Amino acid sequence: MSAGARPRDWDAGTYDRVSDPMVVLGAEVLARLPLRGDETVLDAGCGSGRVTQLLLDRLPRGRVVAVDAAPSMVALAREALPAERVAVSQADLVALELPEPVDAILSTATFHWIADHDRLFAGLHAALCPGGRIEAQCGGGANVERLHAVAREVQGEAAFAPSFAGWAGPWNFASAKATATRLERAGFTEVRTWLEPREVLPEDPCGYLESICLGSHLERLPAELRDAFVDGVRARLGDPLRIDYVRLNLSAQRPA
Repeated sequence: MSAGARPRDWDAGTYDRVSDPMVVLGAEVLARLPLRGDETVLDAGCGSGRVTQLLLDRLPRGRVVAVDAAPSMVALAREALPAERVAVSQADLVALELPEPVDAILSTATFHWIADHDRLFAGLHAALCPGGRIEAQCGGGANVERLHAVAREVQGEAAFAPSFAGWAGPWNFASAKATATRLERAGFTEVRTWLEPREVLPEDPCGYLESICLGSHLERLPAELRDAFVDGVRARLGDPLRIDYVRLNLSAQRPA
């Protein structure tokens, strides 16, 4: 998402219900973040707050600043998380302004929704205390390539094609090399970036497709065509539904 763009809202309740695979991946990223337990940590793209709660469990004497661009996600996270220890707000990460810097940053399944990674990383560098670390993961490389190819086939059908004319989608699946260069250009050191293929078999295929994989597609369609679009993609992907993720991991530090 770029500055000034209208943020996509989500079906936060469905996302929260079907997001177990995202929570598993997020927990692995969180495990990479060294914490004493008394820090203030930014959760950059908190979603419905499930990974935020895992982060909070690692901070018995600390606090979390949780931000997300989607209004429904922010509302659900506020309900789920203790207000005395987690400040939840709606914000565009490329225009993020914090009242004071944080000790560390965690982000999972978020950065591929942001077009301008140079501005993103510059802003996150500014949000960190000297010596602070960022551990993050998002879609990268050939992430969900097969799913998007199938979706494009369905988009070309007569009923759906007018809604997708000229649309390339909001995703930014960057490479590990380009991401490392951008992080270093933003001032980070100890930069590590790598791609990791991960296969997910959702327990609720239609709910997963609707809320996570095809939500941006469905926003472009009139309500009466959305179920047919999901059914068309679902049928072409086969059974069981397999989502071929490629996760872009990044780890870096702001110099002390």
